[in-house]
Amino acid sequence: MSHTLFNRHQLRLRPLRERDNKILIERDQVLPTAPPRAPVDASETVARIRAARAAGKPVMLAFGAHTIKNCLAPVLIHLLERGWITHLATNGAGIIHDWEFAYQGQSSEDVRRYVAEGQFGIWDDTGHHINLALIVGAYEGKGYGESIGALIQNEGLTIPAIADLRAQSTGAAADLREVIEQNNLPPGFRPVPHPFKQFSVQAAAYRLGVPFTGHPMIGHDIIYTHPLSHGAAIGRCAERDFLAFAHNVAQLDGGVYLSIGSAVMSPMVFEKTLSMANNLHTQQTGRPLTQHFMAVVDLAAAPWDWQKDGEPPPDNPAYYLRYCKTFSRMGGTMRYLTADNRDFLLTLAQQL
Repeated sequence: MSHTLFNRHQLRLRPLRERDNKILIERDQVLPTAPPRAPVDASETVARIRAARAAGKPVMLAFGAHTIKNCLAPVLIHLLERGWITHLATNGAGIIHDWEFAYQGQSSEDVRRYVAEGQFGIWDDTGHHINLALIVGAYEGKGYGESIGALIQNEGLTIPAIADLRAQSTGAAADLREVIEQNNLPPGFRPVPHPFKQFSVQAAAYRLGVPFTGHPMIGHDIIYTHPLSHGAAIGRCAERDFLAFAHNVAQLDGGVYLSIGSAVMSPMVFEKTLSMANNLHTQQTGRPLTQHFMAVVDLAAAPWDWQKDGEPPPDNPAYYLRYCKTFSRMGGTMRYLTADNRDFLLTLAQQL
């Protein structure tokens, strides 16, 4: 059966500078020294992180896009620079907000207004630069977050010569060659200024050599509305990040996993990669990973004591709280904290 596809080339793309934004990073940034607005008991998590880092074990932090939208980049960068966090992971929206803050110092559009105008997400700068960075990054062997981090930190990317691409037989080279030819992109360094890159977590991770992995879903993010969006390149970068994430999960015995404000991405990616890690670990040691600590943080009140009472029955609504249900099944030690991501991360940074 053949299907008629939407032609994105018919869309009217507008420059990002014409978009009204709700959040300005210089105005709204949260400094690591800012006081939390509500108390959070992070003492066990802090102790676990200290022990993990003293033993050379990883501390992984997966977060939803609101951690970036809430202007917590300075806090995350603070944790990175001091070596407390060894791996960052987010979804496609977290990647985009971080890039927009670095590029123009603003992000977060009025979804209701712009959907009604047929303009939500249909902004040329965001779609063009992020998609092109992923296409080039896939060719260079970079992951999703690394590709965008390099674009921001280097304030541009390099377009290879067509002749060089023709001499290679990889799919990534063929994809990039096609994009270059279709869009008449000249070879050489293509500058893309990012005057606010000091607020980019991706750029900081790239500069420090810390893995920052992106875990997108096709159709979930505004970059898919742009004609330059390239599924194969996105898939190559995202799969590389999935495997990089899995590698660090496999080292997590004695380490810490923090899942902050991520209802779907973090639990879903973690359970698959932990199963992969246990597959290897049981081959090598005869047992699964058991010494990992998982702190799960979200705004929802916990209607069930997962630590004390285990998993609720399917007729209890608490059973369908995805992140609690998933992480309670992952072995190790799981703690759920009802807290705002701002308060938790500030408390974490200051107590560490």
